[in-house]
Amino acid sequence: MSRLKGAAAALALMLAPHLAAAQLSDEVVRIGVLTDLSGPYADFAGPGSVLATRMAIEDHGGKVLGKPVEVVNGDHQNKPDVGGSLARRWIDTDRVDMIIDMPNSSVALAVQQVGRERNRIIINSSASTTELTGRQCSPVGFHWTSDSYALSSGTTRAVMQQGGKSWYYLTVDYEGGYALERGSEGVVKAEGGQSLGHARHPLNTSDFSSFLLQAQASKAQVVALANAGTDTINAIKQAGEFGLTKGGQRLVGMFVNVNDVKALGLQTAQGVVTVEAWYWDQSDETRAFARRFAERNRGTVPSQYQAGIYSAVRHYLKAVEAAGTDEATAVAAKMRALPVNDVFTKNGVVRADGRHVHDLYLVEVKKPAESTGPWDLYKVLATVPAAQAFKPLDAACPLVKP
Repeated sequence: MSRLKGAAAALALMLAPHLAAAQLSDEVVRIGVLTDLSGPYADFAGPGSVLATRMAIEDHGGKVLGKPVEVVNGDHQNKPDVGGSLARRWIDTDRVDMIIDMPNSSVALAVQQVGRERNRIIINSSASTTELTGRQCSPVGFHWTSDSYALSSGTTRAVMQQGGKSWYYLTVDYEGGYALERGSEGVVKAEGGQSLGHARHPLNTSDFSSFLLQAQASKAQVVALANAGTDTINAIKQAGEFGLTKGGQRLVGMFVNVNDVKALGLQTAQGVVTVEAWYWDQSDETRAFARRFAERNRGTVPSQYQAGIYSAVRHYLKAVEAAGTDEATAVAAKMRALPVNDVFTKNGVVRADGRHVHDLYLVEVKKPAESTGPWDLYKVLATVPAAQAFKPLDAACPLVKP
């Protein structure tokens, strides 16, 4: 009898990995990177987001529950209908288990709705709207790296403390831009400042002359760029040509990334204050990760959003392991329960609304004389604690209990 019990126990141990693997929906876990591969957000997301996903899978061991992890990628073209359609096809036909990235808030909201309908994990890393964890939150939806509240409120407070009381906004004409503008205006008004208006520009604008003339005519002390990617780069370049800063107005970027600063050059971008969720030159660990990434990315270090994708994919794979299945509801529960500890952040927390909460960093672009290397672009002014960095839980989210 004892020999039979021992044999049964041994058999159970041998079968355990196979039983766990059998809880996968098929013989592979598939991750879809839905991003901007060729448009205005391709530098801080795009192909680098795909690389960050692959690196996360490799560093996890290439398998989960004994089965391989595969990656597919697609370009949403910054169109919600294209992003939503591709997400549906991936889920319905290609059996994709998780979709990540979505730079462009309108696309992100559309894809999160698809995930809610079809019970698939959706992780937004590069989108900014807080609606993802507000009224349109999802039981299987997550918002990872940063958001419009964190970006706009932190930057606005810092500039107001330095004397910037009147503001004018150059805002990209879709939800991501509106969210940045709303967040900043809320801080300006709460702290006794003035919002003198806004100019709305189309996505991927090459000529900002008319918008900058409106900003110049406003006489606002601060001209805030509620846009991103090449829109931010073009606006900053042309603002210099129009003499906004020489005339005493200060230019502030709400969604500035290391890629933007590199493209602009320190001579043009010096002194810009912004908030970053992650910077490559923070520690030996971040520098080592950045070197590995740059070796496979034509010498370019990861943006905060690409580092966030690496973190989110690692966390997702750990949650699948912990849940013993890739079923979205079970995995989502583990994602909310497990702490986040990796190269991106330490002791990060995933809230009930799906918001990943972690420290942020107030940074200033260095002067050319202060830089010691091609990617030595920022000096860190302060750490913004997680509790202050992100918007409190929103009662509009059905997942938030009173």
